[in-house]
Amino acid sequence: MSKPAVETYSGTEALVEAAAEHFVAQVVEAQRLRGSASVVLTGGGTGIGLLEVVRQAPGEIDWSRIDIFWGDERFLPAGDPERNDRQARQALLDHVPVDPSRVHPVATSDGEYPDPVEAAAEYSAAVHAHLTEHGSFDLHLLGMGGEGHINSLFPHTDAVREEHELVVAVTDSPKPPPVRVTLTLPAVRQSRHVVLVVSGEAKAAAVAAALNGASPLDIPSAGAVGAESTTWLLDESAAADLPR
Repeated sequence: MSKPAVETYSGTEALVEAAAEHFVAQVVEAQRLRGSASVVLTGGGTGIGLLEVVRQAPGEIDWSRIDIFWGDERFLPAGDPERNDRQARQALLDHVPVDPSRVHPVATSDGEYPDPVEAAAEYSAAVHAHLTEHGSFDLHLLGMGGEGHINSLFPHTDAVREEHELVVAVTDSPKPPPVRVTLTLPAVRQSRHVVLVVSGEAKAAAVAAALNGASPLDIPSAGAVGAESTTWLLDESAAADLPR
């Protein structure tokens, strides 16, 4: 597993620009080396913001040769504005020539799998199929909450304790909505490159704890490690508790 690298930026705009540059660089390199690329997206303000910047990028990415997954999803009806997949489509995917068959959203609560456990099993099958064929994800993007959560993996919950399953249902999320489907830490670790994009002073203590060896049970982001690289992209506020 990789040792984390830390990059600090002056503010949110510079942070999002840097995250978008990482996205483009990793996708282009994966396509050069292996012919295609796979990316696991994250939601939140910075996660969606970086997709809006990627949308403006020059045509370096071959969008027909990329698989898109999500690290987690709010288990809500199709079209709900809080769903990560809808936000990502509005920010990027509806504006680039992706192959629809290579975009892999989590099932909706009003669709074929209205039980979140069944939805998680269906998504797990898609993840396993991809990893069986390709070996790993190329890039896993992550945001982080103030208590250190990533995806829908919150401290001291069954989901963050999961050691085998790649996808699980969460029915008691401490952050609304309570029902979600999430990739687990074992799934995150099946990524060549992990990039965490974190902003804000409220997250500084969790950033410092994660980078100083905290247990993933206490600070889930501490368990987010890529096989080849792990990069923390921070604004100055989020980096405030790190040594200067």
